Amino acid sequence: MKMSKSRVRVSIVIPAHNEERHLRLCLEAIAAQTVAPYEVIVVDNNSTDNTATVAGEFPFVRVVPEAKQGIVFARNAGFDAAKGDIIGRIDSDIQLPKEWVAHVSAFYSDPKHSEEAWTGMGYFYNMPFPHFVSWSYGILAFGFNKALLGHYTLWGSNMAVTRQQWQAVRRHVCKRNDIHEDLDLAIHIDEAGYEITYDTSIKTNAELRRVQSDRNELWGYLQWWPTTLRIHGKKSWPLVWYFGAFNLYLISFVFLAISKLTRRH
Repeated sequence: MKMSKSRVRVSIVIPAHNEERHLRLCLEAIAAQTVAPYEVIVVDNNSTDNTATVAGEFPFVRVVPEAKQGIVFARNAGFDAAKGDIIGRIDSDIQLPKEWVAHVSAFYSDPKHSEEAWTGMGYFYNMPFPHFVSWSYGILAFGFNKALLGHYTLWGSNMAVTRQQWQAVRRHVCKRNDIHEDLDLAIHIDEAGYEITYDTSIKTNAELRRVQSDRNELWGYLQWWPTTLRIHGKKSWPLVWYFGAFNLYLISFVFLAISKLTRRH
């Protein structure tokens, strides 16, 4: 890993449960960064495959086990273990652009951003019309939430918070597996008095998995969005149920059909 040093210490936390298929490419993209992260933590959340073995092949990775099942518990374990000034968070199916650490480091090297959490968007490489899908996802995930909540969400596949922000909210974040833990974190970050910056200038390569999953699994997953708002007393949650769950469920059939057609040809 021959890279220059970051101006701030950026930790990267990757929650992982049975991710051997994706993790190698994820870590290879981190190894190719123009600026080295301070540390990389893979949280092995009870994997039964070779996730931990793959992570161990990269000398810059520290594997942290988390026995309590669920991404929120894996995330919390990774954030608590992180020693950097900045805690970056991505998923194991993410491939970072080579300037990602440099970009996040430059953002937080400016003192005016010290009270801000940071998040970016993704490019869904496994979908037909990926630019359109990514643009649409951005409107729903970021624009719609901003309109309803007054602040942007954090996206767990491309985000960073300061250690100070995490310490301020770690005892307050919700510990349940039927909500979007990144949206929940964003709500608590906002309530703690911090701003959230949505940066469209850098995108991660991401796989949009849920559209191609079992219909019952997808429907349950889509309920997480309105549930997250409802448990926080947000009166707009019925709008999110209709636009974020019901309509997206119907639209997913269209994307699935197009995806199958494009694979045949």
